Amino acid sequence: MNIPFKKMHGAGNDFVVIKLEELPEGISLSDFAAKSCHRHFGIGADGILVVAPSEVADTKMIYYNSDGSLANMCGNGIRCFAKFVHDEGIVKQDQFSVETLAGVLLLEVKGGDCGVEAVKVNMGHMIFEPSQIPVATTKDRFIKEALEIDGEYFEVSTVLMGVPHTVIFSQQLNIEYIKKYGPMIEKHHLFPKKTNVNFAKIIDRGHIQVKTWERGAGYTLACGTGVTSVCGIAHHLDYVDGDVTVDADGGRLRITITRNDEIFMEGPATDICRGIFFMK
Repeated sequence: MNIPFKKMHGAGNDFVVIKLEELPEGISLSDFAAKSCHRHFGIGADGILVVAPSEVADTKMIYYNSDGSLANMCGNGIRCFAKFVHDEGIVKQDQFSVETLAGVLLLEVKGGDCGVEAVKVNMGHMIFEPSQIPVATTKDRFIKEALEIDGEYFEVSTVLMGVPHTVIFSQQLNIEYIKKYGPMIEKHHLFPKKTNVNFAKIIDRGHIQVKTWERGAGYTLACGTGVTSVCGIAHHLDYVDGDVTVDADGGRLRITITRNDEIFMEGPATDICRGIFFMK
């Protein structure tokens, strides 16, 4: 099978982008994701973005992680998706809606010499209810809770931001530390559907540094929903103000939180290459 694709990244979080209409009939998107995202035997990416028609929005994004698992949303991914559909003329307007499994999101694209260069996304509100995240607890919220992993003690806060996110504020952002404890927390029995794990360092009230271990993808250079969750929880705990610059290893994002706790994410979306994937 010869499948046309574009490879893109948002702050270093990279994706294979394809149109549903250009895929062979009966192909497994899960299988395609696992094969195309492999960094030695495929194109190499953190996940795939599939452009599909929508009956409730201007277009629809289907997202699969690199391990072939379906996910409700991807923050960096939706910015790349927005650039793709706008640059390709699938949507004409600069403000439009995208259907995801996490709901319909509103976006605004911002252009430059190479088409869309940045995208602002209304990420909505964090969901605190453990039953919706989900978290296996009887508490009303899972904020600043103690968690022991392999002799190490963490203070964790978990919310739903399209997908489950657990946030740990720490001065320890060593990558080997994150690669050791990230997967243990991701798969902890407290999280029936697993969780993304974000390690965050507060620089000041307008600046945070974040590293993320993503559910289904492992360590990535940036995570849009993760950065959004970190800032949302930090604001909820009065660690930061409503306008926050976030540094991830792959780039910088800006998060704005309104008075009614609605969260906006703004950041880059960049083309890498086009090609044909020869899938057996």
